[in-house]
Amino acid sequence: MSDVLKQIISDKKTEIAALKAAPESKSFAAKAADMPPPRGFTQALRKSSAQGYGLIAEFKRASPSRGIINADADPANIAQSYEAGGATCLSVLTDQKYFHGHIDDMIAAKSATLMPVLRKDFMIDPIQIIEARACGADCILLILSALSDSHAAELEACAIEYGLDVLIETHDGEEIERALKLKSPMIGINNRNLRTMVTDFSTGTELMTMIPDDRIAIAESGLRSNDDLSRMARAGARCFLMGEFLMEQDDIATTVSGLLSYPLPPNWKDTL
Repeated sequence: MSDVLKQIISDKKTEIAALKAAPESKSFAAKAADMPPPRGFTQALRKSSAQGYGLIAEFKRASPSRGIINADADPANIAQSYEAGGATCLSVLTDQKYFHGHIDDMIAAKSATLMPVLRKDFMIDPIQIIEARACGADCILLILSALSDSHAAELEACAIEYGLDVLIETHDGEEIERALKLKSPMIGINNRNLRTMVTDFSTGTELMTMIPDDRIAIAESGLRSNDDLSRMARAGARCFLMGEFLMEQDDIATTVSGLLSYPLPPNWKDTL
């Protein structure tokens, strides 16, 4: 870890300490056990990407790299627009300090749609995973840049125990090799370096070839057009996570529909 990510994780540890001290945290496990079965995040992506693009549409008010994107956005309305446009799954930022998110955003977004939902946060402690499930999450994100191998395996095991799917996020070849040692089939390649917050598309196009066909390759960050999706698809991506660009649009449903209706490149890997 270094600068930006290191600071985020440091702040997250403080946040988690407060969460563990809160009385409501004692009931997370019981609430998680009473939740309806997860909606199947991985399954939904496999199904949609077998015939076209699998799109994870993200609700994000702000970010360290961009600042404020859409401060007053309503999570339920945005989620419904994503669903109307044909998005496969939903991702909701729940980090408050750096992304202006909240766990309540995820609850509101999921309750407004039938899509599986990812709690997107900097997950470093099992209590966050149990809270995610107690609040209705179907999937969580593990960022390998912030975790050791043993720590990642521990958190993945906790997620699996609670019925959650896991998206493993990587940014370089070493992290992809580490991800392949874990059980989860979804591997994301983040075009943005979380150490510097710089986005570089060559990261995704160069690393996609390292992900075997039995895994689900997901391109993340900086995607803003049909050409961007096509470029990543030619490199081997089956699915895409988009947030900032979509949150900027006046007609989100039409934008999503347009992205998903774009023809696949001729050498699309149909190996599912």
